[in-house]
Amino acid sequence: MTLRPRFGALARAATLGAAAIVVALALGLPTAATASAADAPCQPGDLAAQFCDRSGDMVADPPERGLRDPRVLVFAYTPVEDPAIYARVWDGFISHLSQVTGKRVQFFPVQSNAAQLEAMRAGRLHVAGFNTGSTPLAVNCAGFVPFAMMAREDGSFGYEMEIITRPDSGITTLAELRGRTLAFTQPTSNSGYKAPTLLLEREGGLREGRDYQAAFSGKHDNSVLGVVNGDYEAAAVANSVLRRMLARGVVREDQLVTVYRSETFPTTAYGHAHNLEPALAARIQEAFFSYDWEGSALAAEFRESGEAQFIPITYREHWAVIRDIDRLSGTRYDCR
Repeated sequence: MTLRPRFGALARAATLGAAAIVVALALGLPTAATASAADAPCQPGDLAAQFCDRSGDMVADPPERGLRDPRVLVFAYTPVEDPAIYARVWDGFISHLSQVTGKRVQFFPVQSNAAQLEAMRAGRLHVAGFNTGSTPLAVNCAGFVPFAMMAREDGSFGYEMEIITRPDSGITTLAELRGRTLAFTQPTSNSGYKAPTLLLEREGGLREGRDYQAAFSGKHDNSVLGVVNGDYEAAAVANSVLRRMLARGVVREDQLVTVYRSETFPTTAYGHAHNLEPALAARIQEAFFSYDWEGSALAAEFRESGEAQFIPITYREHWAVIRDIDRLSGTRYDCR
């Protein structure tokens, strides 16, 4: 049985005209709108106090002083079940990024969202893919500037949150989660915590702690394996991760059943630290949009979820639905 929430549908295709504007803004090309941006007041909004947003795009502007041009660029992908696997998956892209930027690039295998956020905030991480739910924290607390996202060949993008269980669990509806233990990933995760807890309360009248108990696995992969192995009665996961695990034969389709599937959310946001030299930031973005997916390890890994290219995105537009979920669930971007 599949249920759908009542949130508005997320637009899934970007027009070429909009993409061109995004790229122009991202690369710092002059436009009428940016002509007087330097004279605008610093309006940080949700950004931490040390950041400014004179352009109104909701991300940190480059600082007036202290721009960085590191000798070695450090790249990190969002935490996954086996960072060694993804080091190999990203190897071809990292070579391309090194060639375009003229920098040596090092893959940083992060173990948690918190470690990834802290690394960028401390200046040790320069280019990264942050998961959907962590992106607002990365933007507001670490000065992350997202500019790209993976998409399918037709320009559509995104994934859904699914609540999964074992076929023999006796759980076939949201109501039957009452009195059970539901596995989440981490409190910062959109599909792994924030969206499911909000949707369970709104769609099923189920409140965490009152109607069901929460357990935290740390990663989507752990949650999937925990359900299969009987460690958890059910789990909320990103189905993009689930599809890749099925494709690699880590789990089988007959070991799991979906009780709930959400609307489509934006997937991992790729970007750079706000304080990089503008010329370097432009070359980093160029590397993403010029990467040839054909025959790559990246294409092979993400084939099951359909991704075949990087498309331009903006935090203001594409993460609006995630900010709405955060607002409705009472999430605050406390940068301490």
